[in-house]
Amino acid sequence: MSTAAATTAPTPSRGKQAQVRVQRFGAFLSAMIMPNLPAFLAWGLITSLFIAVGWLPNGILGGFGNADDPGSWQGAATQLALADDGTTFQQYVGMVGPMVTYLLPILIANAGGRIVYKERGGVVASIVAVGMITGSTVPMFLGAMVVGPLSAWVLKKVDSLWAGKIKPGFEMLVDMFTAGILGAAMAVAAFFGFAPIITGVSDALGNVVSWMADNHLLPLMAVVVEPAKVLFLNNAIGNGVLVPLGAQEVVEQGKSLLFLVESNPGPGLGILMAYTFFGIGAARSSAPGAAVVQFIGGIHEVYFPFVLMKPTLIIAAILGGATGIATNVVFGSGLRGPAAPGSIIAVYAATPRDSFVGVTLSVVLAFVVTFLVAAVILRASRKRDLAAGGGDLAAAIAQTEANKGKSSSALDAMAARQGGAVPTEAPTATGAPAGAPVRSIVFACDAGMGSSAMGASILRDKLKKAGRGDITVVNKAVANLEDDVDLVITQRELTDRARRHAPSARHVSVDNFLSSPVYDDVVREARAETETAEPAERSTT
Repeated sequence: MSTAAATTAPTPSRGKQAQVRVQRFGAFLSAMIMPNLPAFLAWGLITSLFIAVGWLPNGILGGFGNADDPGSWQGAATQLALADDGTTFQQYVGMVGPMVTYLLPILIANAGGRIVYKERGGVVASIVAVGMITGSTVPMFLGAMVVGPLSAWVLKKVDSLWAGKIKPGFEMLVDMFTAGILGAAMAVAAFFGFAPIITGVSDALGNVVSWMADNHLLPLMAVVVEPAKVLFLNNAIGNGVLVPLGAQEVVEQGKSLLFLVESNPGPGLGILMAYTFFGIGAARSSAPGAAVVQFIGGIHEVYFPFVLMKPTLIIAAILGGATGIATNVVFGSGLRGPAAPGSIIAVYAATPRDSFVGVTLSVVLAFVVTFLVAAVILRASRKRDLAAGGGDLAAAIAQTEANKGKSSSALDAMAARQGGAVPTEAPTATGAPAGAPVRSIVFACDAGMGSSAMGASILRDKLKKAGRGDITVVNKAVANLEDDVDLVITQRELTDRARRHAPSARHVSVDNFLSSPVYDDVVREARAETETAEPAERSTT
């Protein structure tokens, strides 16, 4: 397989290094939250349907019915509750409370543990999470994101103390008791130690949000969130702070506007529609399609290149985002759970019955304000843009992917529609030498979906057309790689991580999963293997 001459990359600035660190931290937090979003959605739907103010109030499922009522169904679990007059009665537990108290934090902790130490880490993280949950008085989302990875890391370090020193036949016994004893000990420590600390941190963050609400400052969050989105720094803010605090507000108030601070599709739609009517060149022709992907598909990153082409448009996004937040404050509206991806469909799916007007207006008004401000900015600079050739959308897309730190299937598809604007690169190969037979290929990225899945599909089709459909091509998350594969294809910034998981494989780095000469090289190599094998078979007959 062809390789490119190695070049010395320029040393990144301190600002860029800080941005990369924040991006990595945000990606780590997202890796705990994103796989569990279906559980958040399920909890949000159950809450919207069955609580006392839901669409289909049900005391048994929603947990507000009186189990002492002789006419009630007695099969559901009950808990002791205190009535307004001071008397006690048995109340149905329902599903809403246990899901937000136990299920969601345990899933988050398990995901964090698996990232650090695979299955063993996930199991111990779940054990420790229960200790922390039972020792706290608030939903332990923040706590789960801390103790999950931490407990798995501790187990990994303890296992390394006697790795390779256990007599054959005793490995399973030692592994079982190590995880069990350590998990029990850390669960007790989490109950008495971590739970009060995390509860205090959660209360402090909640007090900050309450103070901002009392002083009518919540719209100012858009000043931080909107620029952070364009620079892909929002995961640390959204998944690290807003989602946990929003879930806590849902328990206390039944909804939270914090879920809609980042995911409101109005500002992005406003910028794209302003380009549709007042933009020029490739940006104008690309904006309508990007608007559909952003508003319906929920992929907000497709509007980031349009902001990078004209950075003053961030003002429009901030004003639109602030308008959306202010609208939710005025109407007292919010969502029952995270709207992810940030599609209008996901937004409405998480909207409670009493918030449809406020949520709808927050999206509409955010769009209108962003559109009007962006239109003024685009119209004011139209002559200058025409003289300069309309800006370079392909360069803005490349800069967006550089900010993200990895390839994006949505951005690559948008660039491809510009008439081959997707840049190609010389692949860099490392690891096992070329020439070894290739029977299994893995495309690896952070999440194991999206762009890597599209790259795998492209190469799989090429191999089938070349008569080598016997070669397995799959996509995985880098963290799930195993050392049983022949060839691993990753984005450049992930190659070192992939090499640690699969040191025996040949590793090829690319910049773009949708357009790379690597694929043609793999196909040519596969054909050469077939042509070499056929004469050998004939010579033996």
